[in-house]
Amino acid sequence: MKRFVSDYLAASVENEDDGGRMRWYPWHSAEYRFNHILNVVGLAADIARHEGADVDVVKVAALFHDISKLEAEQEVHAEEGARVAREYLETHGDYPASFVDQVCQIIADHSYQGSLMDVSLEMRCLIEADILDKIGANGTALMLLRMGYEARTHMDAAEMVERVFQRGHDASHRIVTERGQSLAHQRLKRVKWFREWLEDEVPQMDHEDGLL
Repeated sequence: MKRFVSDYLAASVENEDDGGRMRWYPWHSAEYRFNHILNVVGLAADIARHEGADVDVVKVAALFHDISKLEAEQEVHAEEGARVAREYLETHGDYPASFVDQVCQIIADHSYQGSLMDVSLEMRCLIEADILDKIGANGTALMLLRMGYEARTHMDAAEMVERVFQRGHDASHRIVTERGQSLAHQRLKRVKWFREWLEDEVPQMDHEDGLL
């Protein structure tokens, strides 16, 4: 399955016209998207094991959740991902129909923005993992890469890391599982520490209050 998803993402970029939609952004590369997917698989499985969810359902849904991210518009990538996952699962192996249906439903709805208390435990695990991957080291690295694309200097680094923290802090309020909250706390603490490290070692960097 991993090889299929990786190859699908690579083909999605290669097939784009005119250099690709937002291709110059690092998060539009097949390499980044596949890395994000693997991170979400690991996080979602971790949460699922701690919370008593169906780990197999969660892992497969996580693996396919962004498979169409590079070829479909944001508004429909979840539904397209569910379609691709269903086609794969129904033609590669003898998976029970109930398993396929559950996996595809989670993928189709993983962009849900409402309360996670209102969704199934398995979907909760996936959505929380998707949030968590954006608020730790991965999100920080992407924000720093963005500095170069926006012609910023390294003196803006603390401000950009602050954005990661604030966005992560806001997004973490959606997380409801005990394991997810613990992981969010750990990640936000490290982002805060990194911002403080930057300010400590680069004397002229802006010292703006904001970290909680």
